[in-house]
Amino acid sequence: MAHAFRNPGRLLPFGDRRAAGRLLAARLRRYREQARTVVLGLPRGGVVPAAEVASALRLPLDVIVSRKLGAPENPELAIGAIAEGGAPYLDPELVAVTGASRAHVAQEVERQRAEIARRQRRFRDGRPLTLPERATVILIDDGVATGATAIAAIRALRERGVERLVFAIPVAPPDTANVLRGMVDELVVLATPEPFGAVGVFYEDFRQVSDDEVSGLLRSAGAEPPGASG
Repeated sequence: MAHAFRNPGRLLPFGDRRAAGRLLAARLRRYREQARTVVLGLPRGGVVPAAEVASALRLPLDVIVSRKLGAPENPELAIGAIAEGGAPYLDPELVAVTGASRAHVAQEVERQRAEIARRQRRFRDGRPLTLPERATVILIDDGVATGATAIAAIRALRERGVERLVFAIPVAPPDTANVLRGMVDELVVLATPEPFGAVGVFYEDFRQVSDDEVSGLLRSAGAEPPGASG
């Protein structure tokens, strides 16, 4: 099915997440083999382009797990998010509009913390995220819409005191890109089409990524956690 959207540079649609990752890697060449630099993918979909970037730039690959906090009666609508090692992020307007009570938010936070712990066990044998001192982090997702999970991850990484934070994404709506640009040291976004819709619209192949695929990509990148060597 054809979709009508502004297509700067004729990048869109991306073939798949790997193709998008290769395009991101080309924009991030200056970080190749830089010391204390780590690529972090947002599971699950963001790990596929992150693996392409890490491989091309010869950098360590890991994940930072971030989960959206669902609205009452509509769990697919994110009223915020929480990332491993960080405090919950809430969108006050969406909390008000959806009527999310404190009890609902607390329940969602606990539920997603449990899922974060499960994914830590699945992807990292339960180890917490380890980063080098004065790290440069290249955070990658396969695209953002509202940006809630990305914002939670960015805040969690800021709390850890990373020295430089780069967020690289294939596609985002212009307004979300502007918000994210103000939160990081560098934003790399390949396309900001309008109208936007869902991220998957901008890919020819946007099949779901499994836990097994994420684990396989991490194993292929090397079992030693980033930062373990200093």
